Amino acid sequence: MDVLEAIRGRRSIRQYRPEGVPGQKLNQVLEAGRWAPSAGNRQPWRFIVVRDGELRRRLADIAPFGRFMAQAPVTIAVVIDLQGSNHPVEDGAAATQNMLLAAHAVGLGACWIGSYGSTYEDEAKEILGVPADRRLLSLVSLGYAAETPQKDRMELGALVSDERYEEK
Repeated sequence: MDVLEAIRGRRSIRQYRPEGVPGQKLNQVLEAGRWAPSAGNRQPWRFIVVRDGELRRRLADIAPFGRFMAQAPVTIAVVIDLQGSNHPVEDGAAATQNMLLAAHAVGLGACWIGSYGSTYEDEAKEILGVPADRRLLSLVSLGYAAETPQKDRMELGALVSDERYEEK
């Protein structure tokens, strides 16, 4: 699958089949995160792979828009160091997006659950043992999709302006 096909075909998956994620596919997803661009190549992220069902359930219980993490076989937490880069949030977001695209490319489903600045970020950090001086940017549920959602996009012409901003 080429990158443009992955971009166009990726969807947020919130229903998962029960089978586990093979180690090779998980490593491909994590490698995609590792190879994301970052300001000054500082790579201010760390990834926590959560396979334990009880931990995933605890995360799902506190995340209002991430209840489905309990049924996904894997959750990847993306932790950033705010002192580790001039743009750590953007860097971590790039790593998260790379993992979402890689998951789709290797036949897995995934969904980005934002946690940065959420009402549950501190509690999720505690559950995962994240140090106080780090931020939990996102949680990515991962597994084999049990749904095939379809979504449309706005027309490109409605999103693009020439030379200066124009609301269309």
